[in-house]
Amino acid sequence: MTLVRRIACALGIAGALIAGSAMASVTISGTRIVYPLENREVTVKLQNDRTDPALVQVWMDEGNASAKPEEGGAPFVLTPPIFRMDGSKSQTLRMMYTGDALPQDRESVFWLNVLDVPPKAKESPDVNTLQFAFRTRIKVFARPKGLAGSPEQAAKDLAWKIVPSEDKKGYAVSATNSSAYHVSFSEIDVVSGSQTYKNEFGGMVKPKSTAVFPIKGLTAVPAGAHVKYIAIGDYGGALPNEAMLAE
Repeated sequence: MTLVRRIACALGIAGALIAGSAMASVTISGTRIVYPLENREVTVKLQNDRTDPALVQVWMDEGNASAKPEEGGAPFVLTPPIFRMDGSKSQTLRMMYTGDALPQDRESVFWLNVLDVPPKAKESPDVNTLQFAFRTRIKVFARPKGLAGSPEQAAKDLAWKIVPSEDKKGYAVSATNSSAYHVSFSEIDVVSGSQTYKNEFGGMVKPKSTAVFPIKGLTAVPAGAHVKYIAIGDYGGALPNEAMLAE
C-alpha cells in the first residue's frame, strides 16, 4: 500500500477515535503550545515510545475536530507533514506562521493534530487482527506581542455567575473573561457549605467572552456558594483559584 493510501485509511479510522488517547505511542512534549506571533517559527518535539516504527501525519485546524488535513484552514505550515518515526526515537516539527491577518488585541486558538499509524501486523492464517490509528490533538495559542496582563492574572480575574442550565432543569455557572488570554480549565466545582457540585468536562473561555459550564446535580441556587477551579498555565501546570458566585 502506498504512503498516501495508508494515511487515507488511517484517517478513516481516526475519525472515530478520542483525541489525546492514552494508548497512542507517539507523544507530544507538552499539553499545549504558545506561539508568539513575532517568532519566525516554533519547534515541537514528538517521541515514539514503542520499539516499532510509526507512520505519522501532522496538521492544524481552526477548531473543527472532523476537519481533514487539507481542510484545516489554520495559518501555519508544519514540516515535515508526513514522516516515519523509528522506535524509541524523537522527531522535531517546525511550526511556521504564514503571516495571515489575526487579531492583535487578543490571542487566537488553533489545534495541532498528530496521527500515529502503527506498522502493519504480521499476517497469520489463524489470527484475526484489528489495527487502530491514534490521533492526539492539543491547543496552539497564537499570542500577539505586547498583550496587557498575563495568563495567570487572566485566570484570577474571571467573573463567575450562577445561570440556568441549557436544559432549564437546573443551574450552571458562567465565566466572563475580560482579558486578552484564553483560560482553560481542568476542574470547576461549586461549593456551598459541606456540599460540592462538579463540572465533569472542563473547558475554556475565550478572550473578551463568556462561557457557560454545566454543573452536575445543581438543581437550586445554593446560599453563599463560591466556585473553586483549576486553570491550566502555559506549560500545563495547575493554577488553582476560587471566587464568589454572583446570581
